Amino acid sequence: MNLGIYLTRSARYWPEAPALVCQDRRWSYPELERSTNRLASALVSRGLCPGDAVASLAWNRGELVEVEFALYKAGLTRAPINARLGRGEIEHILRYAPVRVLVYDAAHREDALAAIAAAGTDCIPVALDEPQATGPGEISYEDLLAEGGEGAGVPVRVEVDQDQPCVLNFTSGSTGSLKAAVQTVGNRLANMRKQLMVEESRPRPGTRYLACGPITHATGMPLLACVFSGATTHILPAWNPQTFFETVEKERITATFLVPAMLNTLLAHPGAADHDVSSLTNLRVGGAPISPQRLRDAVEFFGPVVAQGYGLGETTSIIASLSSRDVARGVREDPELLQSCGRAVFDTEIRIVDEKGQELAPGEIGELVVRGPDCVGGYWKAPELSAEAFRDGWVLTGDLGWMREDGYLFLVDRKKDMIISGGFNIYCTEVEAALYEHPAVQETCVVGVPDEKWGEAVKAVVVTHAGQDVTAEQLIDFCAERLDRFKKPRSVDFVAALPTNRNGKVDRKAVREPFWGGTARRVN
Repeated sequence: MNLGIYLTRSARYWPEAPALVCQDRRWSYPELERSTNRLASALVSRGLCPGDAVASLAWNRGELVEVEFALYKAGLTRAPINARLGRGEIEHILRYAPVRVLVYDAAHREDALAAIAAAGTDCIPVALDEPQATGPGEISYEDLLAEGGEGAGVPVRVEVDQDQPCVLNFTSGSTGSLKAAVQTVGNRLANMRKQLMVEESRPRPGTRYLACGPITHATGMPLLACVFSGATTHILPAWNPQTFFETVEKERITATFLVPAMLNTLLAHPGAADHDVSSLTNLRVGGAPISPQRLRDAVEFFGPVVAQGYGLGETTSIIASLSSRDVARGVREDPELLQSCGRAVFDTEIRIVDEKGQELAPGEIGELVVRGPDCVGGYWKAPELSAEAFRDGWVLTGDLGWMREDGYLFLVDRKKDMIISGGFNIYCTEVEAALYEHPAVQETCVVGVPDEKWGEAVKAVVVTHAGQDVTAEQLIDFCAERLDRFKKPRSVDFVAALPTNRNGKVDRKAVREPFWGGTARRVN
């Protein structure tokens, strides 16, 4: 099979319809079909075949969609790299995955070329913004497209197995190191089917979906279903509340996906009320927990079109959905419902289990496990991590929750030491490792604390060496030099000693608990 056939078909079905819009550039379905055929042809002619990967490292732009669908057509594996990652992490991905081509924008060119050189792999550097590429072995994106020029009108369709890796979805591991969930062609097909089965958010001809966040992440998950359905995808190059409102009003956007931090900035934007958002029929929130009050605020501003969902890279797509009707009912008469992330979607199975894997009764708290055709089977070249997270066809999410009698899922805590801030995962041990590099730090414990804007914020609790003076601001700046900006602590508390458990280890839960006092759940 080949997922690229859906673009080829849509180019015949909707030849005049816009497929893709980014800033001032618009691609019709036939134009997107031609450019992806050219790119797929060029990659195949260079000897790439199923099993090879193409990585991308860029801020949001339309060419990333061209790359995605060209890779579907050529039967290649996509390895999207978070544009916020550091050079060392990029190098790790190039060593770890079978990357034959790295496509990057001007903002990441220096890091991309340095990572390729350091990795020492046979990887072709492709510059999106360089008309005359000058680095070692570097070619421009336009020159690569030209190599496949003769195949522009010929649909490329390299047949692959459903078990063929389609996307290597890189996320941080429990120790902060990167791992890649292997999303197969079959997983992506199941994701598309699921997107088409959720009635209120199902894309159709005339749907105008606005991708606000990185399309390498959850924001980009609806793209295949949008193309299948003849919908139009609009892409914001970067998040900006004013641009969001202007785009919704000008383009009459009908659907979008936001992480809670984005929603917070929209609701707080001083000019929000000056814009017409009445075209929106589906505004889905996900990527991190959202507070009930924020859902109420969103419904009050946007109307009864707000929904939320829960999913993981390991499940390829959404696994639980709280529909806009559910949210409206929660606002009117069932306030507990606003704490739920919804019910299982389509062919997904959800269970709450104890430590032995036995299913628990409604109301009992345990670990959330999931299975379905969109759930991945393991991590790339990581058998030990795979054995921990995947068991007998089930994905062990590491999230703690309970199920209501009527099937609504409620998350209450996380087993893993992870902070979700603005929709991005931050692992405590990674921040602690940076803090321990400071000579004044004797001991530290990093936890997530409630934050109105970001959902959670990184807090460091620190014990200093005797006689060593250091300020919170100095430690935050110290971490900012060693970590990606979104991972640095937002605040630092100094204490005489950290609590320990019976094994003599720092008791992270005890450190975290005072900051969550009075809250009904331990996610925000």
